[in-house]
Amino acid sequence: MNDFLNQIRLVADWLTSSAQWHGDEGIPARLLEHLTYSGLSLLCAALIGLSAGLLVGHTGRGAFAVASVANLARAIPTFGLVVLVVTLAGLSTAPVLVALIALAVPPILINTFEGVRGVDPATRDAARGVGMTEWEVLVKVEVPMALPLILLGLRVAAIQVVATATVAAYPGLGGLGRFIVDGLARNDYELVIGGSAVVVALALVVQAAFTALGRAVVSPGLRVSAPKS
Repeated sequence: MNDFLNQIRLVADWLTSSAQWHGDEGIPARLLEHLTYSGLSLLCAALIGLSAGLLVGHTGRGAFAVASVANLARAIPTFGLVVLVVTLAGLSTAPVLVALIALAVPPILINTFEGVRGVDPATRDAARGVGMTEWEVLVKVEVPMALPLILLGLRVAAIQVVATATVAAYPGLGGLGRFIVDGLARNDYELVIGGSAVVVALALVVQAAFTALGRAVVSPGLRVSAPKS
């Protein structure tokens, strides 16, 4: 118990030290690098996952192919993919982005597809009956009703990307993972635990942000029946 409390005290001292909040290797600089990798990856994954999920969900065509590709992508080991692409393409940000995009696409794609396909067919027919085009049915009817699941997919993807972006440090790049990698190399567990705590805190902030976004944009009636996981 005393050892645990000592570790907590050491990490608290590390986090509150002014040296950790300045310079190219301080928490703000590493956090900015981490957010850059995570943000770019999530943006690319959202463009892919949302586009494919909305298209297949609305038309019903290619559902089996989407599910198969998404499950295959989900099974790819992120760290292994980073190492493979670094080996083939050389050291750059590309391997990290490819790996994180591959990780983030499946939950966005599957939840978007399931959300759109789960809309009551009678609601679609009623929308078409009043003269809506297929685009209007998608944008004005299906997307608003599927929004809880769409946001769930984005939230899951964002948290996974933020947590997994620590792999950016392994091929020699930056981000919060640098604290963990350097700490392990030096046997400095204060640095490892401190870096891990910052990553966990960032993931919790992302979780809270998406929860607040859901409350702001999802209608109360849909929010009641939305998945909680």
